[in-house]
Amino acid sequence: MRSMETPDPANTPADDASSADSAASLRERPTSPAEQPTSLGELSTSLGERPAERPTGEPAEQPTGIAALDWAAASAEPQYRAAVVDLLGALAYGELAAFERLAEDAKLAPGLADKAELAKMASAEFHHFERLRDRLTAIDAEPTGAMEPFAKALDEFHRQTAPSDWLEGLVKAYVGDSIASDFYREVAVRLDSDTRALVVAVLDDTGHGNFAVEKVRAAIEADPRVGGRLALWARRLMGEALSQAQRVVADRDALSTMLVGGVADGFDLAAVGEMFSRITKAHTKRMAALGLAS
Repeated sequence: MRSMETPDPANTPADDASSADSAASLRERPTSPAEQPTSLGELSTSLGERPAERPTGEPAEQPTGIAALDWAAASAEPQYRAAVVDLLGALAYGELAAFERLAEDAKLAPGLADKAELAKMASAEFHHFERLRDRLTAIDAEPTGAMEPFAKALDEFHRQTAPSDWLEGLVKAYVGDSIASDFYREVAVRLDSDTRALVVAVLDDTGHGNFAVEKVRAAIEADPRVGGRLALWARRLMGEALSQAQRVVADRDALSTMLVGGVADGFDLAAVGEMFSRITKAHTKRMAALGLAS
């Protein structure tokens, strides 16, 4: 479920940051054509120009509060510990589900080379799962118990967004997983140093980005009609992914409290709106990299 990094928030319109409740409207707010990259290289440059202004897993400014602590010190706060167990449980199940999905999508591959590439990505996802599982064990949390609260919601998301063909599977892996990764990167900035380092590590790109862009753009060049269908599919993925993220957070008290200010220097409501705006802008840029209209 790895992605390119979240873009900088410097150009986020002020009205997009009003509250977390604006997430639905944010899904329909594309950036102007002048802002959109036309290739993966241009996308990487665009997302990496101002690292101090975007979450990269390390706070742009000197960390304060829990973000300045290691796990041993931060976990003394019971509510923070519970929130981290939730976060790692959600990530772990997401990685396990990504492994299963990629292995299944490999069956749709048009050739052996593509099948092997997806199998390699699936293996990387499973290794990420193992790291998260081992970390949960190390902090005296039972991995299955930590993942269980998130299994139903994630399984339902994947059921509702099951791809019908090879290209839809690639777009889902690139767009859908990138949205989730952007969300977790935003959260990681507010975590203790040990947990933050782990979260950033398991959000590393498994190679989906270049592979998906190459294959999807080639398919659109061969048949431009494919672009319209995939653009509609990607918009649906965006809506479903944001809705699912909101449901997961709302259902877990410790996690939602961490995000909105109870512990770990959480977001206020305006910051939540800004976060979803940044995620939406990143989605628009990825759509452009794929050659799809947002």
